[in-house]
Amino acid sequence: ADLYRGGVLAGEAIPEELDEWFGPYLDRYQRKALQLVDLLSLALPIPGSAEETACEGLAERLLASDPTAEAAHRALIRIHAHRGHENAALRQFELCRNALKKQLDAEPEAQTSSLAASLQSRERTGDRRPGPGSGVAAPAQMLAVPTRHDDQPSIAVLPFHNLSGDIEQEYFADGMVEDIVTALAHFRHLFVVARNSSFTYKGRSIDIKQVGRELGVRYVVEGSVRRAGDRLRIAGQLIDTSTGAYLWADRFDGTLAEVFDLQDQVASSIVGAITPKVEEAEIERAKRKPTESLDAYDYYLRGLAAFDRTITSRSAIDEALRLFKAAIARDPEFAAAYARAARCYATRKSNGWMVDRAEEIAEATRLARRAVELGREDAIALSYGGYVLGYVGGDLDDSAACIDRALALNPNLAAALGVSSWVRACLGEPGKAVEHAALAMRLSPLDPRLFAWQFNTGLAHFCAGHYDDAVAWAGKSLRHQPNYV
Repeated sequence: ADLYRGGVLAGEAIPEELDEWFGPYLDRYQRKALQLVDLLSLALPIPGSAEETACEGLAERLLASDPTAEAAHRALIRIHAHRGHENAALRQFELCRNALKKQLDAEPEAQTSSLAASLQSRERTGDRRPGPGSGVAAPAQMLAVPTRHDDQPSIAVLPFHNLSGDIEQEYFADGMVEDIVTALAHFRHLFVVARNSSFTYKGRSIDIKQVGRELGVRYVVEGSVRRAGDRLRIAGQLIDTSTGAYLWADRFDGTLAEVFDLQDQVASSIVGAITPKVEEAEIERAKRKPTESLDAYDYYLRGLAAFDRTITSRSAIDEALRLFKAAIARDPEFAAAYARAARCYATRKSNGWMVDRAEEIAEATRLARRAVELGREDAIALSYGGYVLGYVGGDLDDSAACIDRALALNPNLAAALGVSSWVRACLGEPGKAVEHAALAMRLSPLDPRLFAWQFNTGLAHFCAGHYDDAVAWAGKSLRHQPNYV
């Protein structure tokens, strides 16, 4: 922590050709410093210790270069709470919130808000038991969890087990969990329990169903790290806490030499794999509910299920549109529902199913505009709303701006990468189009819209004059979806 003195070459003018090569290393250096300050603040010994002072200094240096660095704000919040200064901790949270609003027009991440909610709860009740990062593990039920809608899908990422006996891998495993939590927090439809709550289970023998009850979550991610020589193996699983059933499992292999790349790869792969699985499970749950008990989110989920059939069924598009509009009727500020409804009109256009073309284009554009107005912080709304503004409304610049913001909010959202590949091809950026489509396919290799991303790849190659590649990718798209013409 003491070795970090701010960004490398901070304030220096870096030549463009050097910046292109050196930039990724600077970004990684900064990310690891943020990861370190978070980890240190979660393992503080007694107040006034050298470790606490080092962590505080690191957090302050990070904020001096970037006032929106939430990991550094969280570290200072924990340090103030560790010293028993709850008011100072809450003031730090306000500084964080104000900086994010002013510079990024954004709200704090879920784990930052959860940390503040925990402090506010303790202050209201007069509870002075050890707080997050105090070095004293509190039972999970003592930790306040922010409120959520009853039907909102919820998830916790438990500490990964270190099966190698190597203490170095302990920090690697903990850092990877932090990356997964941070990435999941970008999905606004998910309620993600903060790391400080889920880490109370570290080193304990647990029952998944009990964890679900104590943390109030429907799903849990758990995993392990094993080292053999210079090889690393990471395993991950997604579990339904109500049944104990495994919804997804996979493993990843790499070497110690590429440990940080592996950490990033595993985190993004796990997030890309489990979010569709959570969505599938939520859709099945909504299908089982009686019609009279449906709320806006249930109608939205049923609309998603119908939408996946729209490419091969014209009647399904009508059903999906009806369900998304039912969701909007019950919640007129449901940004993602507006975006999905607009997306239905885009599907009608691509299949030649529009009846009154002028009227439907106007309605699609209206819904898309409303989606991006309401969903400034919703990557799904921005992705599909932005896509419709371009594909149906013909405004490629607005389309690209919305989709770029979606990717800034959630770089691991396959849907955003998929539509970005289309708009980038249309804007004459085939290299970026191919890159985004490839990443979308890696994050969600079994996605129902895989054929569209393959088509976008072919379109990009066509725009670049690579006609053989364009034909090959068009063929892949048609094999996946023969009706997509």
